Amino acid sequence: MKMSLRIAIDASRATVLHMTGTEYYSRELIRHLIALNNTLEAPHQLDLFFRDQPEANLLPDSEHATVHVISFPRLWTHWRLAASLFQEQPDLTFVPAHTLPLVFPGNSVVTVHDLGYKYFPDTHTDAHRRYLDFTTRYSAKRANIILADSQATAEDLRVFYDVPAEKIRVIYPGVERPSESPELDIFRKYQIPFRYFLFLGTLQPRKNIKRIVEAYSMWCAANPDKRIALVLAGKKGWLFDEAWIDGVDGVYVTGYIDEVDKGDLIRHATALVFPSLYEGFGFPAVEAMLCGTPVIASDSSSLVELVEDAGILVNPLEVTEIAASMDLLTQTPFLRKKLGIKGLAQGAKFTWEKAAEQTMKALEEAATL
Repeated sequence: MKMSLRIAIDASRATVLHMTGTEYYSRELIRHLIALNNTLEAPHQLDLFFRDQPEANLLPDSEHATVHVISFPRLWTHWRLAASLFQEQPDLTFVPAHTLPLVFPGNSVVTVHDLGYKYFPDTHTDAHRRYLDFTTRYSAKRANIILADSQATAEDLRVFYDVPAEKIRVIYPGVERPSESPELDIFRKYQIPFRYFLFLGTLQPRKNIKRIVEAYSMWCAANPDKRIALVLAGKKGWLFDEAWIDGVDGVYVTGYIDEVDKGDLIRHATALVFPSLYEGFGFPAVEAMLCGTPVIASDSSSLVELVEDAGILVNPLEVTEIAASMDLLTQTPFLRKKLGIKGLAQGAKFTWEKAAEQTMKALEEAATL
């Protein structure tokens, strides 16, 4: 019979209003860990530490989960969370986002999502890059077990920080099929046309926006009779360059996309064009496959293992390859249908139930080390 543990979880990312992949991962994994824990023969006590008060319906009901709200403006992780951990003395601490407190008691598990700052240091300020490097190096050494979102991230941990393979567990996040809203008019709301290629994500250099736009321009030149736009759906990130889109007809920049709109936006797209220069885990690629929308993705980082043969993989540095893939999908309806079907099967592999089960196993193992 397994022993019941007291597990502290950093839930501070789960209440962020405009979520990126890391915040979404934290919220959904915590939700599913609570639901799974409710079914165990010997449930663990889960202490959830929030920076902000969570909404009433954020978490499943559970008599085995306790919410602690510790508001603090700065150094929340290294000061207030750390102090609470010393006070509560859990058997294990789990941080689902890179950074463990610098000093805290007991064993721990941490999730490292990606090491993009190693590949693209110029996309961060010097101070932020040094902080990411220091805290990830420290967390990788301090943790008893490290969770990686993909084999690509696991390999990066081994290469850049000499983390032993036996210390890493590759656990893919779950991805849910974006919901439909039949009463919603996304075309009017975001002022976009009915036919479009789609990029979904923060508009920043490592998302390869410049080459996506160049490939679209190349495709338009070769297909003057076709009227398909390019929709760049997402907020403009740091180092976004207006020159990427200046003077290019047919490009629409929507700004931040509300979560309720994402499914309709993906489903209506001719294809998701997602040749990122680096992804620790590409949520939009899997979401598109779950919607039956063809995916053009990079033949590098995690996207290879996520998409496999259910999409078109291209060299993200070759504009002609991206453009040729766009042309192939518009010229070959059969291929679009075939990839849509294969994508549904591939996307179904990534479930939060599976992620929660594997994570719980890692947490229980780490408590014994």
